[in-house]
Amino acid sequence: MDVSPKTIRQYRLESDSLGEVRVPANSLYGVQTQRAIDNFPITGVRISHYPEFVKALAAIKKAAAMANERMGMLDAPRSKAIREACDLIMAGKHRGHFRVDVIQGGAGTSSNMNANEVIANLALELMGHSRGDYAFLHPNNHVNLSQSTNDVYPSAIRLTLVIMGQALHKAMGRLAKALEDKGVEFAHVIKIGRTQLQDAVPMTLGQEFRAWALMVREDRQRLLEALDLVREINLGGTAIGTGINAPPEYAPLVVALLNQVSGQGMILAENLVEATQDAGAYVQFSGVLKRTAVKLSKICNDLRLLSSGPRCGLGEIRLPKMAPGSSIMPGKVNPIIPEVVNQIAFQVIGSDLTVTMAAEAGQLELNAMEPVLAHNLFNSLLLLRRGCVVLADKCVKGIEADEERCRQNVEQSLGLATALCPYVGYDAASRIAQHAAREGLSVRDAARAILGWDESRLTEVLNPESMLTPVEPKREFVCFTADRPDVSLDAPAGECPDNGGAPDTH
Repeated sequence: MDVSPKTIRQYRLESDSLGEVRVPANSLYGVQTQRAIDNFPITGVRISHYPEFVKALAAIKKAAAMANERMGMLDAPRSKAIREACDLIMAGKHRGHFRVDVIQGGAGTSSNMNANEVIANLALELMGHSRGDYAFLHPNNHVNLSQSTNDVYPSAIRLTLVIMGQALHKAMGRLAKALEDKGVEFAHVIKIGRTQLQDAVPMTLGQEFRAWALMVREDRQRLLEALDLVREINLGGTAIGTGINAPPEYAPLVVALLNQVSGQGMILAENLVEATQDAGAYVQFSGVLKRTAVKLSKICNDLRLLSSGPRCGLGEIRLPKMAPGSSIMPGKVNPIIPEVVNQIAFQVIGSDLTVTMAAEAGQLELNAMEPVLAHNLFNSLLLLRRGCVVLADKCVKGIEADEERCRQNVEQSLGLATALCPYVGYDAASRIAQHAAREGLSVRDAARAILGWDESRLTEVLNPESMLTPVEPKREFVCFTADRPDVSLDAPAGECPDNGGAPDTH
């Protein structure tokens, strides 16, 4: 088939061991990247979707060039050009040329070659040569010198996890502070606590928010612990961890230089063969992300419940109004921020299963499923970070308390009867609660009718504020007659006249 001169100008021919391939003339990537683009039209999500990963690849290539130059493996002009090309990529330039799909066969070879080719062509231009003139500087022979996909790709994944994990840690701190600030603001607001969606005992709204803040802070600590695990890398192990085609001193040197380039405390694995095949740290890391997602979703469930209504639900808090909630019901406003964070949590929880399966699928000296593993970890980190920021800034910071509604719920709750137990015993308190429910009374009114206590005594025992912390009660024994919920006030302490003076068992 004839090719027009215009078409020739739009493409350049590159070749590999499988033959020639046309590559767009203005592309920085080359033949192997083009094959990957053609082979993997899978998700439509390119590795450039995660800029931290692209920068991690460039940081490793720069550290490798520095190490190879120091060991006399790479001449100074080529090393300089490679390093300068990596600096451009680490500065955020040329990201659009990283076009390989995040999910790919080949254990990440396509991603590694995408980086090798872009860096090589940038370096060629810096040296005054044309793109594709690999006789002067080659993607494999020079950019990939002393390396393999099998040590570069997982090391880049782990460096990315460290960088993105620190960003998530910061976002979680932002959310924890927003919750803690609301805890302070609502410290005086008395509300009814609930267990199994039923009335329990009084607490403050501040206690509720501060509990959520602690939940987030706990997972921030777990995240730091997980980050320590993924700092261990197999860089220098090359193909299977034996270090073939790399000098003996290369591995410790390149890791030290990578830390100098990236500013991160990456650690050379003690056993590179083990580190090349073991994906256990990813499973642990993913588990922490799942745990975080579960807790965030629980907090959002609570926010949606407490703000439900606004008139026919719990309605104890008011969330910021972010958008009209219905195309048919005027005035309806939905809790859209907690809802979106719930959905983020579902995605992260599902991704954890993918990571688990991908880690388990490793065979012998390598895990070929790392691309899907990396994609799911990166995406979970990205979603959780954004979710924490959105939840803090667009929801938590603007929450208001309906103090009157909270107080009304406390006053009408049968949960107040719990405060009677240390004074009159569980059975008597239960009878009072049942009487209140049956007659439509408050616990206070039911206790007044049955116990005959005066107002000061009722206030002392049934004051919601006194139920927020432990107290030292004065125990009394109360007996009911068989035919009505009444009390024999003349019974000696510990005795019931209805059963011959034996201790009360009603």
